[in-house]
Amino acid sequence: MTENLKATILSNLWAEMGGKMVGFAGYNMPVQFKEGVVKEHLWTRENAGLFDVSHMGPCYIHLKDKGDLSPEESHIKIAKILEQVLPCDIQGLKIGQIRYTTLLNDDGGVIDDLMVARDASGSLYVVVNAGGKEEDFAIFDSVGAGELVVERLDMNGLIALQGPKAKEVIKTVTADAANLNFMNFAHFESDFGALIIARSGYTGEDGFEILVLADNGVKLCEFLLANSDVKPIGLGARDSLRLEAGLCLYGHDLDQTISPIEADLKWTIQKCRRERGDFNGSARILNELANKPKRLRVGIEFLDKAPAREGVEIHSKDGRKIGVITSGGFGPSLGAPIAMGYVETEFAAIGTEIDLIVRGTPRPAKIGALPYVPHNYYKPA
Repeated sequence: MTENLKATILSNLWAEMGGKMVGFAGYNMPVQFKEGVVKEHLWTRENAGLFDVSHMGPCYIHLKDKGDLSPEESHIKIAKILEQVLPCDIQGLKIGQIRYTTLLNDDGGVIDDLMVARDASGSLYVVVNAGGKEEDFAIFDSVGAGELVVERLDMNGLIALQGPKAKEVIKTVTADAANLNFMNFAHFESDFGALIIARSGYTGEDGFEILVLADNGVKLCEFLLANSDVKPIGLGARDSLRLEAGLCLYGHDLDQTISPIEADLKWTIQKCRRERGDFNGSARILNELANKPKRLRVGIEFLDKAPAREGVEIHSKDGRKIGVITSGGFGPSLGAPIAMGYVETEFAAIGTEIDLIVRGTPRPAKIGALPYVPHNYYKPA
């Protein structure tokens, strides 16, 4: 049933192309197309896949009153406000640089994970997840205390072009975008109007995320799909690609009880922020950095072919529950089941033998390394 679901500007296009439409985060989205999840997954690993991520929450965060402030001064002022709830180094961002970070509650739990980037204007370009974007925007408004303005951009189109051939494909839209470094973004003019293009993604592959004005979104997608290296990819393959890449899915591998340290995301909190400790939940997070958290996110290596899904208990070899799987499925690149979850820290070492309780039966497994498939992000020579 789709009556109560929101549509993205591309929902009709996907339905016309034979996409199997389902509800996701309140939106009518394609879970797969005619070739199916496995073929879509492998196509993205080898070519270029096109994903609709228009349900996400792109926005600009501006100063309400810039006065005579320079772009540098505006950036620093906005950064200092948002660093109360985002534990990454926003002040130190270079123009065009993107950082992956988390939005934290008072206890250091993750409200959401997101991307934050510095615009040349002095404002910030931010992309939050679909499911929690209303809460996220409200938090930005609250912490801004009348000093900040959140300019929502989620009425437009946001598409992700991912895979080893994405670089050559993006050149047909605007050649200069191919020169972006990984985790950088810029503004571009094109035959499809003004675009914001970031070199980033959620598959472990090289790729780009493109914000296009609503009136031009379908035209841009049709142009990209006319390229023989590009196919539309649904939510099913998006999930299997991110799981192979060892990337978290909010509401599964992250929630408001889990800290970035437990999630093995300590690298998202730069040294200067640890030293200042001036962000929500810093007491808990600094304690976990110093003394280790009680649990850690880990990869699971199966020793038989029985799959294990989210919610499956993880036991020690002596039969005690030590954790739970938070994401599990089939890895098409590996031809085998894969999963990740949380275990008590003393059991988190790679190679530790464990049991997965699948339908009441212990299945042998061990702690494995993440990611399952090496990241192929663009790195300039």
